[in-house]
Amino acid sequence: MNKIVAIALAATIMLPLTASADAAEMKIGFVNTERVFREAAPAVKAQKKLEKEFAGREQELQKMAKQAKDLQTYLEREGVTISESERRNKERDLANLNRDFQRAQREFREDLNLRRNEELGGVHDRARKTIMEIAEKEKFDLVLEEAVYFSPRIDITDRVLKALSDK
Repeated sequence: MNKIVAIALAATIMLPLTASADAAEMKIGFVNTERVFREAAPAVKAQKKLEKEFAGREQELQKMAKQAKDLQTYLEREGVTISESERRNKERDLANLNRDFQRAQREFREDLNLRRNEELGGVHDRARKTIMEIAEKEKFDLVLEEAVYFSPRIDITDRVLKALSDK
C-alpha cells in the first residue's frame, strides 16, 4: 500500500514538471490585427479605393451642408427684414434641405460601411491565410490575434505585414 502511495505522490510531483517542459517547447506568436488592418499594403489600397469611390458623394454632402448653413445664416440675419411669406418659404426650404441632408448622410454611411466591410473582408481573408502560412512554415503551436498583454518577443505582426506587402 505504501508503494502505491509513493508512486502516486511521485506522479503528482512529476506532472507539473512535464507540463512546464512541454510549455517551454511550445512556440507562441501574436498578431496585432488592428495594426494589420491599418498598415498592411492591401488594407491601405482598399482604403484608398474606398476614398476614391466615395469622394464624389462626400463632396455632395459637404455642398448640401454649406447650403443649409448659408440659408440658416441668411434667416438669422435677414429674418426680421423679409416678408412673412418669404421667411416661411425659406424656413421650409431649410427644413427640406436638412431632411434631405440627413437622409443622404445616412445612406452614405450605410453604403460606405457596407463597402468597407466587403473590402476589409478580403483583407482579413488574405491576412488570415498569410498568418496560417507563417505559422505552418515557422512551426508555431499557437498564434493569437487578441490579448490583454503580449511580449514583443512573440509579436509576429511585422512578418505578417511584410508577407502581405510581398504578395
